[in-house]
Amino acid sequence: MRDFAEAPVTDRPVAFIDLQSQRARIGARMDAAIARVLAHGAFIMGPEVAEAERRLAAHCGAKHVVTCSSGTTAMIMALMAKDVGRGDAVFVPSFTFTATAEVAALVNATPVFVDVHADTMCMDANSLERAVAVAKQTGLRPACVIPVDLFGQPADYDAIGAVAKAHGMWILDDAAQSYGATYKGRKLGTVADITATSFYPSKPLGCYGDGGAVFTDDPEVTERLTQVRVHGQGKDRNENVRIGLTARFDSIQAAVLIEKLNIFDAEITERNAVAARYDEALKDLVQTPHVPKDCTSVWAQYTIRTPRRDRIVAALKDKGVPTNVFYPKPIHVQAPYRGYPVAGNGLPVTEELAHDVVSLPMHPYLTPAEQDRVIAALRTALR
Repeated sequence: MRDFAEAPVTDRPVAFIDLQSQRARIGARMDAAIARVLAHGAFIMGPEVAEAERRLAAHCGAKHVVTCSSGTTAMIMALMAKDVGRGDAVFVPSFTFTATAEVAALVNATPVFVDVHADTMCMDANSLERAVAVAKQTGLRPACVIPVDLFGQPADYDAIGAVAKAHGMWILDDAAQSYGATYKGRKLGTVADITATSFYPSKPLGCYGDGGAVFTDDPEVTERLTQVRVHGQGKDRNENVRIGLTARFDSIQAAVLIEKLNIFDAEITERNAVAARYDEALKDLVQTPHVPKDCTSVWAQYTIRTPRRDRIVAALKDKGVPTNVFYPKPIHVQAPYRGYPVAGNGLPVTEELAHDVVSLPMHPYLTPAEQDRVIAALRTALR
């Protein structure tokens, strides 16, 4: 049961993501945690950082967690720790945020774009197999697959893993939207060889600025990650053993994350309750999200499909109900990425999704009255 007061029903706009209600729930504890950092003064890599890493490892079951400055940085660190670079093919979906492809390009590898499934919107292993063939034909070495757990649910790691194993690749799970979800009973952070996540404020588990983490069970990879995180540092700041980054996690953000982690599982339950209510009310109107029975989602977004997307966006805006479109322009058609390889047969599902997806308000503090407003506005828009 919630330990906060639900807001009264008003005509004010519905929040797409409501961090202020979360603050009302834990604000006093959050202020005290930040005050402790201000008092000890270790603002970068202070004791809260090690505690956050310990708590995250305990939460998902990973043996090692290395926090860092952002989710994008987390993926770069993973690629650098595994020495991915020029001549290597990194397979990524195009139907996602640009960071997933960007990190491959930034380490001088080649992103190769893969299509997704029409129902889960996550990477399609059959398209991945075709993409590997294209990469080999162009002289690239298949090195790494970065499935994206889109909108909060895991990709199909059994099918993707089979393709990866057949071609000698390792898997980096882009769990920026999905930390806290499960795949066949296993928490994300333990499913792929390496997992990267983001703590951007709007994520299901976020801090009050940028932040991220890398999860792995491999102690050698962990050592390399910690080196990369601080300029390739070895035993001390005067020894550099590899090329690295400035990727440290701030102590205040770690303190915020710890307090949010204390209520995270309860918030996941509340997100799922909102999603279930949406599912029941909207299933006869639009294509609602599909989560396989052996998986769970943390509902970073609640994304529907409808050919009347633009009509819905305009009508809901008039009713004070915000929406968002993720992603109206796939990565492979954007200017910096047009020259990179695409899976054989193209990316037809990706291109269809770009025209008919729209995300509705989703957060743990969406009251039944607010959910009713969203549902009623959508029904009116589709009359």
